[in-house]
Formats: sequence, structure tokens, C-alpha cells
Amino acid sequence: MSHLENIRTFVRVYELGSMSAAGRDLGISPAVTSARIAQLEERLGVRLFQRTTRKLAPTEQGRAFYPGACEVLEAVAAAEARVVEITENPRGTIHVAAPLGVGRRLIAPHLPEFLARYPHVTVRLRLTDRRVDLTAEGLDLAFFLGQPEDSNLRIRKIADVARVLCAAPAYMAARGMPRSGQEIVEQGHECLNLRYPGAREFQWRLMTPDGPRRFRVSGRFECDDGDVLTDWALAGQGIALKPVFEVIDHLQAGRLVPVATETPPVPIQMACLFTHRRRQDPKVRLFMEFAIDRIAQVVRDAQRAGQLPR
Repeated sequence: MSHLENIRTFVRVYELGSMSAAGRDLGISPAVTSARIAQLEERLGVRLFQRTTRKLAPTEQGRAFYPGACEVLEAVAAAEARVVEITENPRGTIHVAAPLGVGRRLIAPHLPEFLARYPHVTVRLRLTDRRVDLTAEGLDLAFFLGQPEDSNLRIRKIADVARVLCAAPAYMAARGMPRSGQEIVEQGHECLNLRYPGAREFQWRLMTPDGPRRFRVSGRFECDDGDVLTDWALAGQGIALKPVFEVIDHLQAGRLVPVATETPPVPIQMACLFTHRRRQDPKVRLFMEFAIDRIAQVVRDAQRAGQLPR
């Protein structure tokens, strides 16, 4: 086995904290994973991991070796990227994550065009409304709405996305039309909320005459899929806070109507998250630029059509 593959295996075991998880990520068996780590330890003359039946943890030598191992892999990736860029024939797999609504509406429809342009590239698109960990999950890019928690990653802003509080006419007829976020809270309106592991208490950030303010809202309907919230809103179950691009067709058709228009939602950032070494890969850079261009255009068109605040 090559020394480079042993280093690559060490890095994934270190990052994932598990031989089996690293093996699955690399597409190799646990036995091969263990053998590569053993070979590397033999070459270095130290133990890189402390193993027990229940836990695997890096030793002091393993923690010291990790930063240099990452630098080696990044240097090799950069060298390979320069070669591929020269050939102008990118190939390989790009691992991309995005929120469900963003992926379904803004990325997936354009993938055939990108893959037709670059026939040797494969895109693995993972859609989820939960927060993802680029390093632990082996992702090249992650599109997101909001503000990331990890400041060590690189961010490429795409657009400020207009949002809208909306509900079905039937819900408004039954419960009345709130004019502001304060009335939503005081009148006890049913708020449809996006819930995912690690989510904080529900607060809607709305623009008031005195500036942005957070309103603590509540409701019995929670889900980790934003499209389910839209379906509940259409069914007259409550008020949803949605990006305009996700509900523009329903707004134009009158199936949903804006509510609490005196305090509209503050726009939310849409951006792309990546690590420095991922950005160096030309196929990743090509996909990023392609996706950003398509996403920005759709968002602009939706906001113009909705005639709502940017």
C-alpha cells in the first residue's frame, strides 16, 4: 500500500473518530483501514491511536501528526488540480449538500446542464435541512441559508434572500389577519416551524419601525423539511416563514397570502461553504461558479415577480 494512501486513511480516521466510518467513507474494508494505520504506525515508530473495545482516540503523537498530514494531502490535491486544469478535462466526484428547498428548486434542475458540459464529472447531491459538517461528512461544498457556526471555513455569498410570512386564505378567514409580528404573538397564531437536531428556540427576526427585532413564536406543527411546512400552510394549518423563491407560485396564484406585512422578515443570506483545499479543485470551482450563477438568477427573478422586499 502506498504511503500517501496510508496518510489519507489516517486523516479520515482522525476526523471521523472511527475505523469503520473512515473505511466506509473511503470505500475500503475495516481490515484494510486497520492495516493502513498499522503500516503508518510502523513506519513512524509510534502509536497514532489509542484503541479500546469502545473508543478510539488519537495519541499525543497522532494529534501532532494530523496537521502535517493534512498539509501533505492538500499539497498533492493542489498539484493534481493544476494538472487537471491544464488538460481542461475535469473528472471525478463532487460531493454537495444543500437545504431541501434550495436543492430541489435551485440546484437539481440545473444538474443535467452541468453534467452534459463535463461528462467525466459526477455530482452527489445530498439534500437536508439540518446543519452539515463539511469535514466529517466528506463534502466539497455546502449551500446554506443563514449564518454558519464554523468560522474556519470559507464562505462565498450568493444573495440576500427575501422572505415572507404567509398563510392560506382559509386560515386568515378563520383566525383573522395579523398586521405585525407582535399581533402574531399576542393573538396566539399557529406558527409552522422548521425543526432539526440542534435547533434553538423558535424566533422570527422581523423588521419593525425601530429596526430588526426577534419575536419568539410557538406552534404545534414542527418538521425538518421546509416543503412540509409549505404543505401545512397551504392546508390552512398556520403561518409559515418562507424564502420568497420557495412560495412565489403559491403567492401569485393566491393559494398563500402575505401576512403581518407591517413587520416583514429580515432577508436571509444564501451562501456557499467550502474548505480552502476543496476550493482549489477545478471541478469544484467550476461547479461552484455554475451553481451560484443559476441560483442568483432564480432568486432575483422570484423576488422581482413577488414584488417583496429584498
